[in-house]
Amino acid sequence: MEATVPDERPSPEGPATFREVFAQREYAAVFSASALSWIGDYVAKAAVTLLVYEETRSVALSAAAFAVSYLPWLVGGPLLATLAERHRYRQVMMICDLVRMVLMVGIAIPGMPVPAILALLFATTLANPPSQAAKSALIPLILTGDRLVVGLSMISSVGQAAQVVGYLAGAAIAAFDPTAALLVNAATFALSAALVRFGVADRPPAMTAAHRSHLLRETAQGFQIVFGTPVLRAIALLVFAAMLFSVVPEGLAAAWASERAGGLDAGAAQAIIMAANPVGFILGGLIVSRAFGPDRRLSLMRPLAVLSPLALVPALLDPPPLVVALLAAACGFAVAGMLPVANGLFVRALPDGFRARAFGVMATGVQVIQGMAVLVTGLLAERYSIPLVVGVWSAVGVLLMAVAALYWPSRPTIEAAIMAAEQQSGAPAGPVRPSAARGASDDERADGPERRWAVARSRRDTSGSR
Repeated sequence: MEATVPDERPSPEGPATFREVFAQREYAAVFSASALSWIGDYVAKAAVTLLVYEETRSVALSAAAFAVSYLPWLVGGPLLATLAERHRYRQVMMICDLVRMVLMVGIAIPGMPVPAILALLFATTLANPPSQAAKSALIPLILTGDRLVVGLSMISSVGQAAQVVGYLAGAAIAAFDPTAALLVNAATFALSAALVRFGVADRPPAMTAAHRSHLLRETAQGFQIVFGTPVLRAIALLVFAAMLFSVVPEGLAAAWASERAGGLDAGAAQAIIMAANPVGFILGGLIVSRAFGPDRRLSLMRPLAVLSPLALVPALLDPPPLVVALLAAACGFAVAGMLPVANGLFVRALPDGFRARAFGVMATGVQVIQGMAVLVTGLLAERYSIPLVVGVWSAVGVLLMAVAALYWPSRPTIEAAIMAAEQQSGAPAGPVRPSAARGASDDERADGPERRWAVARSRRDTSGSR
């Protein structure tokens, strides 16, 4: 299958439509494959947790089975994501799906010892970073302009929906037969691999063998370009701050519902609180991406960033679970309205050869920050009431977001970074330092990527005025 060139960018008068986005066959294939694999993942999490508990009657081991899926991001997410840069994106996604399919079938073997289940589950999740990094780097090659923002919004929304559907389906199937749930997950990986194989073009690797160095050095370059570039650093800090506060109600939902069920069953209260943020996220992503044009969405980024923690400040008043759920949904709505625009700017401000590595840095940061936020607020809730902890934590978030919004890069700065990244995308994906580019001057080599990108833009502007 030959690579297709995306259509011209949509009219600036209004946002791209869902029809325009799904008209791209490759995006439709990636979207469907992502939805299938995510649903399967959450089905498997519910099933494995129940399976381990039934085998051991240990809450600790059951929790470990759930938590092990996050370990690869924490212990080697950026390193594993860098592998995606070295190989064809389609190949990486297919191999990861097929490996996970085989390992899930292994976990489903009756009588499998619990240590073996945990080991196989850990091996399965090792495929997540390279697979997701390849997908993240592939989508900007399929969609352009506002279609990219709408496409990213749809991917984010389906990820949240998959979490809700997967957990519910996984719990229902696992209650009947945990093995069946694991086989369902294996089947979703097989279908995902088929969709990628027949629906995605086989593009060459972003990094050629001639420009490879050491895997650790290439991984470090991912950190360097994210945190060493002002525009990318500003986006990263905004996303990390959003994750630091939006996850707290979900993470404390079990204790919150047990202590303050408000007349509801504790289990029902927990479910309502945990599902509220994903539901708000889905609605926010769909509504904001369709109701506002590209310019308006960009101007809404800073207000929505401040609103995301502000929506949780009323928790100080100790509201009942239904109100807590509404607050969490409002927070999810604000995050979803801001996040796809931030993601779209982020990938467009990255040269092609660095997108997978940068995704590894961002995904690992999100995982670490979310875990840290839940851990810290959980420890604080041991001494203080949960409403007080969540309210004060969110109030601090409002101040941090206000500072981040105040120092947000200007639109010309963002546009300059995007233009420079587009020009650099035609160069081989070597080291971040501009000496790897063909024709770089001594001044550019001395000053790093920002100097090079500024020079590139200046040359482009000069040539256009002649």
